[in-house]
Amino acid sequence: MAAGRGAAAATLRRVWRERRAALLEPSYTPLVAACLCLAEGGVNLWVIRRVPYTEIDWKAYMEEVEGFANGTLDYTQLKGDTGPLVYPAGFVYIFLGLYYATGRGTDIRLAQYLFAGLYLLNLLLVFRIYCRTNKVPPYVFFFMCCASYRIHSIFVLRLFNDPVAMAILFLAINLFLEERWSWGCLLFSLAVSVKMNILLFAPGLLFLLLQRFGLLGSIPKLCICALLQIVLGLPFLLVNPVGYLTRSFDLGRQFQFKWTVNWRFLPEEVFQNRAFHVTLLLAHLAGLGLFALHRWHRSKESILTLLKDPAERKHASPPLTVNKIVFVLFSSNFLGICCSRSLHYQFYVWYFHTLPYLLWCTPTTKLAHMPKVLLLGLIELCWNTYPSTVCSSLSLHICHGLVLLQLWYGTAPPPAPHPPPPSRRPAAISKKAQ
Repeated sequence: MAAGRGAAAATLRRVWRERRAALLEPSYTPLVAACLCLAEGGVNLWVIRRVPYTEIDWKAYMEEVEGFANGTLDYTQLKGDTGPLVYPAGFVYIFLGLYYATGRGTDIRLAQYLFAGLYLLNLLLVFRIYCRTNKVPPYVFFFMCCASYRIHSIFVLRLFNDPVAMAILFLAINLFLEERWSWGCLLFSLAVSVKMNILLFAPGLLFLLLQRFGLLGSIPKLCICALLQIVLGLPFLLVNPVGYLTRSFDLGRQFQFKWTVNWRFLPEEVFQNRAFHVTLLLAHLAGLGLFALHRWHRSKESILTLLKDPAERKHASPPLTVNKIVFVLFSSNFLGICCSRSLHYQFYVWYFHTLPYLLWCTPTTKLAHMPKVLLLGLIELCWNTYPSTVCSSLSLHICHGLVLLQLWYGTAPPPAPHPPPPSRRPAAISKKAQ
């Protein structure tokens, strides 16, 4: 015991002497992460006990899964006080467990404590990714943790389903980093079955699967994703397949203008216009195409060579490093966020924990740290402005545009080396020629 306390004290003394390095060197991320997780436990307990709970969707969630508990398998008949159930079947099973754990949804305080545990689990999974990437200076994590009012609210004061989906997604990414692609795909599909926003990561995942396994090798992984969706939805598919698919995977659902965070500066008629939605979709596809061709794909060959088996490619594809996997997935999601038809306040959790990586994955000079921190702060301010304003939504788009620009230019491939100029010295004249 004494030896253990002495070692801990020595570690703390060393950290104090090297406190500047502990804030700036990514190698200190595990230590900073441990301290922040302990602090976050206290912060969440304080928020639960001191800040009033706000009812938004929890009651509706409980009413929707109660219908399933009572035997209703027709998805079009599952409803809550905010409208019909619009999430896939994985949501039903997970929140049914919460329904029973919280006394049919009545024990709100217990539900808050469960979501506080989910918050800490999600944070551990995120920190594990950042420890592997070794890119972000540890001081940035102070802004990612204790400084975000909106994220704490989404988890422990609102009890939304978005954090559940994101926690499962981060677990899947951890499995991808460990080369456990089949298990990762299974959990990725489970996250999709909780909320469809996870599909914003799907283009990046498809690219990674093709680079790692080729087309034929990717098919079994994609089948895992599809099979889980069928298994989870089977009770509802057997009763009303059209009703289940149209309700749980409704890609054309209209959003209410009063809740939008990102398009407040537009007239409501433009916001609801289908032509505007199609324009955003085309911009999203164009962004994905540009990043796939010029930032994700680094081989000298055409991107179509990814369809071949890796062993049959003329030039071997660069290995899938930890940073390559994280960059492709996080940038894929961020492109979708930028082109989203509407962002509601709980959607902040879709990309909040990825922002430090997106900002610091590119080379950062000493003078560039402060603008990046200010960018994080401005994004947080935009999301904390309620109701959203013309200024806050415009500012959010400007911030997103700046992040995209630094991603595009900061990850550009280095210029090809130029061949040395030919020597101008005259060639030696042979004796025979003389």
